[in-house]
Amino acid sequence: MSRAFLQMSRAFLVPQFSIFKPFTKRLIVNMSATASKNVGIRVGSLVVEPPAHPTYDLKTVIRLALSEDAGDRGDVTCKATIPIEAEVEAHFLAKEDGIVAGIALAEMVFDEVDPTLKVEWHRKDGDSVHKGLQFGKVQGKAHSIVVAERVVLNFMQRMSGVATLTKAMSDAAHPACVLETRKTAPGLRLVDKWAVLIGGGQNHRMGLFDMVMIKDNHISIAGGITNALKSVDLYLEKNNLQMGVEVETRTLEEVNQVLHYASTTKTSLTRIMLDNMVVPLSNGDIDVSMLKEAVELIDGRFETEASGNVTLETINKIGQSGVTYISSGALTHSVKALDISLKIDTKLALEVGKRTKRA
Repeated sequence: MSRAFLQMSRAFLVPQFSIFKPFTKRLIVNMSATASKNVGIRVGSLVVEPPAHPTYDLKTVIRLALSEDAGDRGDVTCKATIPIEAEVEAHFLAKEDGIVAGIALAEMVFDEVDPTLKVEWHRKDGDSVHKGLQFGKVQGKAHSIVVAERVVLNFMQRMSGVATLTKAMSDAAHPACVLETRKTAPGLRLVDKWAVLIGGGQNHRMGLFDMVMIKDNHISIAGGITNALKSVDLYLEKNNLQMGVEVETRTLEEVNQVLHYASTTKTSLTRIMLDNMVVPLSNGDIDVSMLKEAVELIDGRFETEASGNVTLETINKIGQSGVTYISSGALTHSVKALDISLKIDTKLALEVGKRTKRA
């Protein structure tokens, strides 16, 4: 790796803002369940705790988002058009119906840009909003608000989109619980999974470190599902580790192999994934008979997780099959952002919105 590349990487990872406080004066706190109250989130706005992660630094993610916007000059348009002493009030406006998420994170962004900004909300994370609703406002220096605007909205729109789809899927899946996957935007793992929690879903594993998940490639390399399970049990025992263990099964034969192994060997297995056992039909319906048979075979001895062919249209039928969980990559990898804006002239924004049918 060249010295020039390393220098460039260091410069990117430790961005410098001429318009923000120097980093040396601000505390960096790794995000975790126990540290979340210390990362700049106001207690009143923190409705849903962010998921725990041993190394993820949410403040650094915010700073990188601000850095890619500010570059090496800051907001040149703002500097050219807005007097430095100007103060304004800007309102959050929902342009479509959905579940709002990212309010607590938005407050962190505003605080990072300018701690003197005053933010007030009429909704909280997880609440419903409707098209045309003004659900919050921020007051203070115009420069600071305009600089923070796009980063705040990028986080909120994505998180609200994830939360909106999660809420719809969770309601339809009952009594099964909905999980996301690791198919998240690079660098936004915790943010995406936080939005799932806000939307009423549950989190799957955070990453490769907090759960053993034996998938098809592991099984193929290990020489079969039984060999893979044996290897995992030996590894956990040797390293004195206790964590959830899930194995992916693709056929009823593999389900029976897992059950046979578990009946003859002490195992750390906790969950069996039933992958692609939901069969799409030509008429648009789905066949869940194979999934139901697998659930009956397992008979409550382990948690079960359905995966594959999960959509808003199919999830209700899958949820009635008896599975414990339903996982869907679409919650985060194909999310449609919820349309939200931050406007100073809300009267004009609403007029334009009505003309374009977006407010």
